[in-house]
Amino acid sequence: MFEIARLTVEGLENNIVTDKSNPHISYKVASDGQNVHITNCHIVVRDQAGKTMWETDTTEQIEILYEGEKLKPSSEYTVDVAVKSDTGEEAFSSIRFTTGLMSDKWPGTFITDGSYSFTEKKVSPEPMTFRKKIRAAGNVVKAYVYATAMGIYEMYFDGEKVGDRYFAPGFTSYKKRLQYQTYDVTEYFNQGKEINVDFTVSGGWAVGSFIYSRNNRFAADRQALSAMFYFVYDNGEADLFGTDSSWLVTRQGKVKMADLYDGETFDSTVKLEESAWKNAEEEKLKYNPQIIAECGAPVTEHEVFLPLSEDKKGEEIIYDFGQNFAGIVRFTVKNAKKGQVIEIRHAEILNPDGTLNTSFLRSAKATVTYICSDGEQIFSPSFTYMGFRYVAVKGVKREDFEIKAIALYSDMADRGSFECSDEMINKLQSNIRWSTKSNFVDIPTDCPQRDERMGWTGDIAVFSTTACFNFDTGRFLKKWLGDVRSEQLPTGGLPNTVPANGFGFPVTMPTMAIDWWGDACVLVPWALYMSDGDISVLKDNYDMMKKYVGACRRWAAAFSLGKNRFIWHTPSIFHFGDWVAPDAPKMPQWQKRSKWTATASLYNTSSILANVAEILGHNEDAKEYRKLSENVADAYECIFTDGNGRLKEEFQTAYVLPIQFGMFKKENRKKAVDNLVKLIEKNNYCIGTGFPGTPYILFALADNGRADVAYKMLLNTKCPSWLYEVRTGATTIWERWDGLDENGQCPIGDDGTGNMISYNHYASGAVGDFLYKRVAGIEPLDAGYKKFRIKPVLGGNLTYAKAKIDTSYGVASSEWRIEDSVFSIDIEVPVGCQCILELPDGKTLEYGSGHYSAAAKL
Repeated sequence: MFEIARLTVEGLENNIVTDKSNPHISYKVASDGQNVHITNCHIVVRDQAGKTMWETDTTEQIEILYEGEKLKPSSEYTVDVAVKSDTGEEAFSSIRFTTGLMSDKWPGTFITDGSYSFTEKKVSPEPMTFRKKIRAAGNVVKAYVYATAMGIYEMYFDGEKVGDRYFAPGFTSYKKRLQYQTYDVTEYFNQGKEINVDFTVSGGWAVGSFIYSRNNRFAADRQALSAMFYFVYDNGEADLFGTDSSWLVTRQGKVKMADLYDGETFDSTVKLEESAWKNAEEEKLKYNPQIIAECGAPVTEHEVFLPLSEDKKGEEIIYDFGQNFAGIVRFTVKNAKKGQVIEIRHAEILNPDGTLNTSFLRSAKATVTYICSDGEQIFSPSFTYMGFRYVAVKGVKREDFEIKAIALYSDMADRGSFECSDEMINKLQSNIRWSTKSNFVDIPTDCPQRDERMGWTGDIAVFSTTACFNFDTGRFLKKWLGDVRSEQLPTGGLPNTVPANGFGFPVTMPTMAIDWWGDACVLVPWALYMSDGDISVLKDNYDMMKKYVGACRRWAAAFSLGKNRFIWHTPSIFHFGDWVAPDAPKMPQWQKRSKWTATASLYNTSSILANVAEILGHNEDAKEYRKLSENVADAYECIFTDGNGRLKEEFQTAYVLPIQFGMFKKENRKKAVDNLVKLIEKNNYCIGTGFPGTPYILFALADNGRADVAYKMLLNTKCPSWLYEVRTGATTIWERWDGLDENGQCPIGDDGTGNMISYNHYASGAVGDFLYKRVAGIEPLDAGYKKFRIKPVLGGNLTYAKAKIDTSYGVASSEWRIEDSVFSIDIEVPVGCQCILELPDGKTLEYGSGHYSAAAKL
């Protein structure tokens, strides 16, 4: 067997629309042979008339750049791929993609309700509905709609929703970038009938209340819609027209209220034809963003949950879906009466009396209100989402009501899996994956339930490698990185949330760089590159990385002499420090650790940037950043330690970071590890690290001869620990290690964070990286797993572990077992890749592609 397992254009297999004049083509192959290599891949790109636009021969597989004739807008192209192996086998595949408008200037007009003066604070605007009847002027052979909005829109043809996306056009840095979506609507218009076209537009992120201070109207004073219709007729002629003042608008539609935090109110009794319509007016946008074809991963429906239990509490019925997640409910009402009001509240946890605990939602109401018409009806909200496991329903009889819940998250393919002999660790892996899904909702958010859901950079900085193992995050994270570049200040600093939407915390200055949070501009591209092998992510973000590390370097050197120039010592109010470290009870204490976390951050980002510079051929830059990292390491050891591997001020993160990054001199490294172990033992093997140290602590131990301690931490079920959360029933990762005590109560108290606790927050789930790279043992040595190592680290009485990842070249997997003191392992190596297998007895084996087995006596 030799076949093309996947063929993509711009990272997609289906529904591919791009504005790029030079799109990227990637493919992977599968074979049941061993040591198989690709000898040639012949790629041909043809237009819809069959004309060859470009053809090439290559042995590359990742992000092959189209370099043919100029592509035309609104056109369809076919990519044919023929691959040959060194065994003489051949494989063939084809894929189609469509170009978007490919225009530097958006050709459409934005329209709005010009009479709507929205001035209320901390709320979202009234939703608007736009309408026009449209009929094609001839026999249509192809019809597209290109749509965007300042706000969130949904499009309906004759009352039927078009497309499966939620929250279009998506969340971007609206000052600079705004996406548009492309819909193939040929089936609607090729019958020659008139279509009633409706758009409903809510405030969303651009106009609605957002960030926990509930700012609104950040990117626009009110909603605005722009849509272009493109028809191609059977006579070869084409027609392009769009929204203008001939469209009608009303604020008396069915959606009465829509807010990302508060929820949605929907009145099914409204008859749109009886609403007060008027002509829309053209709107001049507050900003002038570049309007681009959708480049991210759209939010769509995924898993469906039925209630596991229900309980009557006063007027409400409490439903438990058994899983904390981000999404919506969909319910069916029977025997409804016109005007009957059903209210549904959402929460992550329950109070001890079984009622919903909504105290940690802060100002978010997280409520769906539905006003019934007569008879049976089905409803789910379209302009909001919630983070929840439980809902409370009132206003309907139990026998007349059926409900289910639907997970919403960005459309990313499953990529990796992990399993072992310890069921609690398997549950931890499930929790990691669910927190990823719940917080990959168009942007990487912090949590999905309270009045936040913001693109916190520090969270994804530490979690990106874990995310990239479990899911195909390429389009999702590249789109977000485009906004990070858009938000970077001229001085190199970055907002702590992207898109920022006017948010700034902690105390910030226009020139400030913040360690670990700003580090996302280096750590996320590097994680993507090592995971996917796509060098373009380094090229696209290299200038941003340089500017950021330059800013960090300047702030470290400010007002300093000697080695202190390499200690990043700006006041703690400008940092997050060892964020939510459980061995420090209050926020100011986490922040006061910033000298250590920031200095280690500068070492790490400058080291990675040196590697990136080498890969891209910027050798002088590489030397500069390598020297910088050496100076930072020397300063850390000279100033923060006694010169003999002991920190003058000891806490877990301050040891973990320099140990893991290799900042200690060789003769002091083991001493530092011993001192870290003493801290851990004193803390009963409980975790003591905040955001910066948590991803690395088990590596720092296991890679330095203390796998026994690493496994004791991993398997610990006392608070604070990963498995304490599992033991207490968590189905996702918590924001705080002590989110609930043994009695199900939240003990955090007044710690300076304003009641900050989420039960669906992936940051400390970065431990997943240890599960995949050390427990299962799969670790890339070259980008994209072109060369990788399998070296399981045994311990914790585990008797088996397995993991696999669908790399850019194919599936790489490891499955090991221990039986009767014999370690046995089965591995899989993708075509064209190399694997270095290191067995527990010290034996090293090298393999090309294929399936292999090996064993070692323990």
